[in-house]
Amino acid sequence: MTAAEGKLTWTSASTAEARPLLAPPVAASIEAIPGARVAPIDPTLADTAAFCAAYGSPLEHSANCVVVAGKRAGEVRYAAVLVLATMRADINGVVRRHLDVRKISFAPQDEAVALTGMEFGGITPVGLPDGWPVLVDPAVVAAGEVVIGSGLRGSKLLVPAAALLKLPGAEELALAQSG
Repeated sequence: MTAAEGKLTWTSASTAEARPLLAPPVAASIEAIPGARVAPIDPTLADTAAFCAAYGSPLEHSANCVVVAGKRAGEVRYAAVLVLATMRADINGVVRRHLDVRKISFAPQDEAVALTGMEFGGITPVGLPDGWPVLVDPAVVAAGEVVIGSGLRGSKLLVPAAALLKLPGAEELALAQSG
């Protein structure tokens, strides 16, 4: 048992039995993450701090995925940003410059849900729309195994973090906000 597993019982996410624990776009893309495992959780405990406290999974092995929307010349550009739960991403600096947009913010909840086909609070980098950059902080990769969303609030994925860099559009980028 690894520290990231906490008190949950994890099963392979690529089995037919696991499909109901994954949002449809995640289920369709889960093969891109070899070794991904899934576990059901209480959906009221899906938020990172509550999840880690309830299930004994350390914050340093939990990664948060946020959807950002930036604009330049009337064009909206979306991206997923993945950082450890112990960090804050520099959205207005590093991410804005990387996406080459003038203005950037977190995508509105209803927009993020509609575009991803996932539940708010469960959005994950697995199964995102084609063409979206997936920006992964190096600390996520260095963490080894990380817990991420499953696209649903009622479950979590446990994945080898380095495998996240194999997702379409994924790239490693130092995202931590400077002190």
